[in-house]
This record gives sequence, C-alpha cells and structure tokens, in this order.
Amino acid sequence: MTKLTLGSHPYLLGFDQLERLLERNAKSGNEGYPPFNIEQTSENSYRITLAVAGFAEDDLAITLEDRQLVIRGRQQEDLDGRVFLHRGIAARQFQRSFVLADGVEVGEAVMENGLLHVDLTRVQPDTIVQSIKIKKG
Repeated sequence: MTKLTLGSHPYLLGFDQLERLLERNAKSGNEGYPPFNIEQTSENSYRITLAVAGFAEDDLAITLEDRQLVIRGRQQEDLDGRVFLHRGIAARQFQRSFVLADGVEVGEAVMENGLLHVDLTRVQPDTIVQSIKIKKG
C-alpha cells in the first residue's frame, strides 16, 4: 500500500509546503525547557509566554524566518567565585521554535516578572470571489 501524503493527495493541491513545515517542526527537538504557555487572547490574537527566570532582556533573542518564530536564550556565566551548595535554577541556553501559519504576524515582546510574552495576531484576509472566464477551444 502506498503512503498518502498531503502533497500527493489528488484534492489537496499546493499543500506540499504545509507538509514540509510539519516535518520541520517535528524535527526541531523542542525539549521541556523552558516551559511555555500558548493562549488565545481574542478571536484573532495569541500570546506565547515563556518562563525565563534568571534571563535578562539582553540574554534573549527573537527571530522570525520563513514563518518560523525562534526564541533563543543564552546566559553569561558570571560566577565571581560563588560556591553553590545546590543549584536548582537552570542557567543553560535554550532554543524554542514555533511554526506560524500564513497571515500570523508577530507583535511586541514584553519581559515581565521572569516571563517573556510574545504577542501574535492573525490577519483576516478579505474574502474575494473571482469568476473565471471559460474560453471556447
């Protein structure tokens, strides 16, 4: 039996790019750090919140490339001779990736009480009805 994919289904034309996005997201290897929430704040807006306690704004970078939102964190090691008896606060670099749908735009990013909030908005395209003229052959 042949494996049916989005790009090869006869009624789904032009969805091969969606399949590539799904594969890329599955391979991104996002582990559990840092924890995050995704909430819908209105009908057409969302907010991604990452728990980034211990990170300063300068330690974080947010990029958007080819509909993929990437949030990276890297802390500077400044131990200054400190001796830890227990170190339970994670101080490691991370990368979180989120694949955005067409029409989703990244708004502002705000750092608040150890939480990084990234606001997203889905732009509603105008509905266009188009008549296609049939030529005589």
